[in-house]
Amino acid sequence: MSDPAAALAALRAEETRLALRERRALLASLARGVVRRAEDFVAAADADYGGRSAVETLLADVLLVAQAARRARRWLWWWTRPRPVLAPFPFQPSLAWMEPVPKGVVGVMAPWNYPIQLGLWPLAEALAAGNRVALKPSEHTPRTAALLAEVVGDALGPSVARVVTGDAAVAADFAAQPWDHLVFTGGTETGRAVMRAAAGNLTPLTLELGGKCPALVLPGADLRRAAQAILAGKAVNAGQTCVAPDTVLLVGHSTEAFAAACRACAPPVDSAVLPRQQARQAALAEGGERLPGGIILVEDREDGEIFGPSLAVRAVEDLAAAIGWVRARPAPLAIYLFGARRAEAAGVAAQTRAGALVEDRCVEHAAFTPLPFGGVGASGFGRYHGFAGFAAFSDWRARVRHGPFALSRLLDPPRSGKATQLARRLVR
Repeated sequence: MSDPAAALAALRAEETRLALRERRALLASLARGVVRRAEDFVAAADADYGGRSAVETLLADVLLVAQAARRARRWLWWWTRPRPVLAPFPFQPSLAWMEPVPKGVVGVMAPWNYPIQLGLWPLAEALAAGNRVALKPSEHTPRTAALLAEVVGDALGPSVARVVTGDAAVAADFAAQPWDHLVFTGGTETGRAVMRAAAGNLTPLTLELGGKCPALVLPGADLRRAAQAILAGKAVNAGQTCVAPDTVLLVGHSTEAFAAACRACAPPVDSAVLPRQQARQAALAEGGERLPGGIILVEDREDGEIFGPSLAVRAVEDLAAAIGWVRARPAPLAIYLFGARRAEAAGVAAQTRAGALVEDRCVEHAAFTPLPFGGVGASGFGRYHGFAGFAAFSDWRARVRHGPFALSRLLDPPRSGKATQLARRLVR
């Protein structure tokens, strides 16, 4: 369907709340449906990209979604339990607790770079929290979007989830609907537009954006191992990954030495740049050194997030200069550290802001299903993955059961002088 308002109305008209057993069954159905159509997803993504690695679609899209759905199903009994809260002394012996309740209908806007993972992972966690979900895939991966509609329809049914397809105008309409929560993954400027559209309805948001994720290579790093890890992260999906290393900051190493290390271990880039991105990537790579395999080393420049197979390299004087470079720019989704001593890692953590701080590898932390994932500032806000997603897509309702007596009853009106004495004693 291509009408976001109709999708929202249909899902909101479903009056029965999804029971816990039903959620678990739906999550299992979603995992089975994604795995069953794995090769179809490989073919659809390959056609949309004009060449995409089957391994990357199978692992980064299909497998991660299946794992996220299965893990949510496995932990759901624990996640949904009421949490007791100790009542303050003047109100005892009251019982107090908080309970997660579904928000209602959650909208998910997925991008083109990981169209399956970034559509179905938040969908699965919103479903785990008991919500119904509408998904808007990217119009730039139309074959994958059509397949997503089939899989979601077969696995969950139209009373639980719907897929809305269409162009940028449909996406803008989708963002403007009064969802009970809206998830958007994409570029920072588009994220600002989504936030403006959502503001009219006071829709709560989870924004997962991007930024220039830096890799700090410190004097203690083995340059060959650091180069290998950085290039491996850059090669995934041809660098079209929000947590891909964008700029390498070399402390105590020359750009020439790093380039030589890269030449010795450069991996192949198995996926193509999406056709709509090719002209921009060609301009960013101009004047750079193409490594064996396809990654291009370029001089660092202020061109915004690269989001492609080019890797910017800059030598800086010391760790303080590297931290200064990071602090002078919008907070990224991730900072990568190589060769950091414990004190150096602690210093970077204390003086910078980022969604993640990762040592000795790149990108892979995004596949840790229990680990909260998201950005800060210009790289987004809100967290999902694992319990963080369940919590984000739940309203935490306060519950209180008052006892037959309590010290606080002495303050009920009409109040005597003793009430004033008691209030002063409580303040002291």
